[in-house]
Amino acid sequence: MKHIITFAGSNSKNSINKELAVYASSLVEDVEVTVLDLNDFELPIYGIDHEVAHGIPENVYKFLEHIKSSDGIIISLAEHNGAYTTAFKNLFDWLSRAEQKTFLGKPMLLMATSPGGRGGQSVLDIAGDRFPRHDASIVAKFSLPSFGTNFQDGSIVNEDLKAQLLNEIEAFKTSL
Repeated sequence: MKHIITFAGSNSKNSINKELAVYASSLVEDVEVTVLDLNDFELPIYGIDHEVAHGIPENVYKFLEHIKSSDGIIISLAEHNGAYTTAFKNLFDWLSRAEQKTFLGKPMLLMATSPGGRGGQSVLDIAGDRFPRHDASIVAKFSLPSFGTNFQDGSIVNEDLKAQLLNEIEAFKTSL
């Protein structure tokens, strides 16, 4: 059985992106899913001086092991001021120091959501440009706008958006 990991690019305990990531992973049939939480991988703020003095923290290797042992990745990125959250960017910076090919060619469903009408499109654009340089194989993308309106009781209620996600899920599953 294939194994996927899913997580939000957020450390919020009430992350709407985590809700979306977990929901999307539940739609991928016949796979084992591991849900990761950035709060379980606490890290110091990346800086070369810290790395030289202390090395790469163990939590970086633990997170990287989840990537290595997976067959695919579902990530939903939160957007802060049009870019990654600080928590995700810090993890990404540390990961790239331990493994430049951070995503190891794993198939990826890249997503974002937000309360606003653009659904995290700015962070998706940034990640869509950056992640392939770190060996991400982005096989599917999805943006959910207006989370509070379109996601209720644990699922997408807008039928058109749900159909879009299911199409992206199918592309992701086929690539595993």
